[in-house]
Amino acid sequence: MINMLEHFMELVLEILIPLCELMGIFIVAVSAVGAFAGYLKGLITRSKVNIKFELANGLALSLEFKMAAEILKTVLVRDLNELVVLGAVIVLRALLSLLIHVEMKHK
Repeated sequence: MINMLEHFMELVLEILIPLCELMGIFIVAVSAVGAFAGYLKGLITRSKVNIKFELANGLALSLEFKMAAEILKTVLVRDLNELVVLGAVIVLRALLSLLIHVEMKHK
């Protein structure tokens, strides 16, 4: 029974983890294209547009999805070395997210 539950969780996580990562990538792409479009609009209309805030907001959101994928990966960890690497990745992404939020508050 437990082995069957583990197998089911692995199957579900094999779908959820890449899905979360793809959502993060999609958000980065949409944010970058939107920020660039705002930049071009500002050039044409000569109006001031807060592009940095919009891009930083998108990057912060995408990092949240990427961190969700990393947290889900912890369920699949089999040994201590994998856990250490995964923990380092989570800490780095959390620091990046924190830096982006701090930058957004100062603008």
